Amino acid sequence: MNQHTQATSVINMEGISDKFGTMNWERAGVAYARIALGTAFLSAVASRFGLWDKTLDLKHFANFMQYAAEVNSFLPAAVIPLVAWAATVAETSCGVLLILGLWPRWVSLASAILLAMFGTAMAISFGIKSPMDYSVFSASAGALLLAVYQNRKSGANS
Repeated sequence: MNQHTQATSVINMEGISDKFGTMNWERAGVAYARIALGTAFLSAVASRFGLWDKTLDLKHFANFMQYAAEVNSFLPAAVIPLVAWAATVAETSCGVLLILGLWPRWVSLASAILLAMFGTAMAISFGIKSPMDYSVFSASAGALLLAVYQNRKSGANS
């Protein structure tokens, strides 16, 4: 093989190696984000039923409903149980689906919206510092990036 052919071979191999390395980092980053968001949702749900305290009971959920009333202080008290249960169902669904990787574009988008709504409610009721301290908007932005990534990925495949 002459020097030109060898140089071309090395350049092509490096390009292929870079492409595979980038793809692996992308896949790892997406999986990490999905699992981190999913487990955060499920951890919050576990807390509201006392699973972290190893005392499965509805007393913890009553405390969560009280917290939901504080976060959503601008809503009528009559809708707080519905909001608390809806949030629990949404967080459980999003958590499980993110971890499993099912419908990633739509679940990521739903997660971003859910987190943005929660952060906005926190900001209205407690001030902007509260959602910033708990990185609610950062998590929402991460979920939105996952949705954008999935959208671009599916657009490239079509």
